[in-house]
Amino acid sequence: MSPPTVPHRVEFLRHPHPGYPHLTAWGIRIDGTDLRFLVAEATRALWSRELDEDDDTPQEREQFLLRQHAPLHLDAGGAGDAGDADGTRARAHFLGHASRDLSDRDTGAVYLLGCSCGIDACWPLLAQVRATATEVTWSGFSQPHRPEWGELPLGPYVFPRPAYDEALATPVRLTQDPLAPLLGEE
Repeated sequence: MSPPTVPHRVEFLRHPHPGYPHLTAWGIRIDGTDLRFLVAEATRALWSRELDEDDDTPQEREQFLLRQHAPLHLDAGGAGDAGDADGTRARAHFLGHASRDLSDRDTGAVYLLGCSCGIDACWPLLAQVRATATEVTWSGFSQPHRPEWGELPLGPYVFPRPAYDEALATPVRLTQDPLAPLLGEE
């Protein structure tokens, strides 16, 4: 018998998109930690196999790990979309009903983070998002451009559905990306 799953806490953040301050981004914290920190830790050993330690200082490598992803810009969809002022698109997205351009066509996995270049599909963080009446689960985290990495050592995260819905309905509004000071973007 497996141990009971400990529920996690999610916070959705709304702040200027890093590198594109005219856009608003949807950031994520899990149990008080920015998802980009969790991904940096989960991919540190994987990147160490690919990167030459002599090329960068420890601070530059740390910034690289934190900059590999950016929060998603979900306020406007495709051509002709007037936007998402009420958060409907974001709510559907984070409940596992992502648009085709923000999900994997084969697996249905959803982008939780995009690329820091501004093109989400360039370097997305994918996860399976399963919602029931009582909980929302994020699992099977992966990087589609590094299939040899397999499933990342991240999660699964199980969130109580009422708290998850409340977090989506009332995102924390910030005046800047919370990682801006660490990335020298103040």
